[in-house]
Amino acid sequence: MKIGIYFGLVITFALVVMGAGCQTSSNVNTNSSMNQNMMNRNSMAMNGNSMPMNPNMLMNDSVMKSDPNAASASYDLQFIDTMTAHHQSAIDMAKMVDGRTQNAELKKFAAQIIADQGKEIAQMKEWREKWYAGKPAAKNMEMSGMMGSMKMMMDGGMKKMEMASGKDFDLMFLEMMTPHHGGAITMAKEALTKAEHPEIKTLSNQIIKAQEAEIKMMADWKSKWSK
Repeated sequence: MKIGIYFGLVITFALVVMGAGCQTSSNVNTNSSMNQNMMNRNSMAMNGNSMPMNPNMLMNDSVMKSDPNAASASYDLQFIDTMTAHHQSAIDMAKMVDGRTQNAELKKFAAQIIADQGKEIAQMKEWREKWYAGKPAAKNMEMSGMMGSMKMMMDGGMKKMEMASGKDFDLMFLEMMTPHHGGAITMAKEALTKAEHPEIKTLSNQIIKAQEAEIKMMADWKSKWSK
């Protein structure tokens, strides 16, 4: 009788131990699966298009390099891809205005940059699809006006703007957008003599006219707001 009871207790203990082991194994596997899924999602967020755009991402050295063999592409393709990147950086800067200033004139100007240059980017992308469908990216940082106009933004300027507000932000915005506009004008003037498509020459004239006027306006504001 006692032997039967003892044997029963041993069997019960063994079953309890085995059950605990299975539960632990199940938890480990579940946690491992959850961790793996989380790593996969994080990897997708870092590498996929779903990652939110940070203005500073566009300005770092690794991103703002010429595309491979860009200089060997046709001039018009280089212009489209390079000016598109240049315009996008202006839009990224303009988007920083909201929430950092109460200056109505600067807010209106930033909204205009976003609208106008966004429209021009859409137009250039349409031309690219029409004329150069399937061609490799041809952004060339060595094009006239490109690197010089981006230097201040790439050298920590965007981070400084992120930390600024009010009048300090307003003046920093003018100090960075003015040479940025100057670079676009330099690139556009070169396109007037080198571009093959008349559409690009027409766009270049529009850029020159609009951004020269905006540079003058920013100079007037800087003089007024610095007092």
